Amino acid sequence: MAFAGYQRGVTLIEILVAVLVFSIGLLGAAGLMAMAARSDQSAYLRTQVTFIAQNMVERMQANLPGVWNGDYNGTFPDASAQDCSGGCAPRQLALHDRQQWSSQLKTFLPPRATARIECTAAGLSHVPTREQILLRPPYGGNCTMTITWIERQVVDAKPLPQTFAWEFQP
Repeated sequence: MAFAGYQRGVTLIEILVAVLVFSIGLLGAAGLMAMAARSDQSAYLRTQVTFIAQNMVERMQANLPGVWNGDYNGTFPDASAQDCSGGCAPRQLALHDRQQWSSQLKTFLPPRATARIECTAAGLSHVPTREQILLRPPYGGNCTMTITWIERQVVDAKPLPQTFAWEFQP
């Protein structure tokens, strides 16, 4: 019975240590959940960028005369406006596609996201005539598409610009 006085409060100390260990574990789990949420947002934005880029490439493939004439070249979002509900010539269709793509950039990507398309016929052995362009020949030049957006990496850190660059032949 002499030791009974020394054991008072030991259970309370054990409980406090257990609560401390449990709290540290919860803080770690909360940090992992926050990191997972940021990673999900990053993956979402990259998926949107890929979808938007593929969408514009398909638009360009459907209007090769517009690509040959350089009507898709430029910086986006832009303020072009063209209604093609009644049909369009290749240049008008390119302006309509630019308008639609600019709208997608504004809708699906963070503010201040920008894009650039540059198509060149450099290196071609034969540049088609205007009549050949209207016959929709295959485009032998190269196009470069670059999409840039700002993505937050870590809480309280400086947001980092991300870039998607793609070189293709429509």
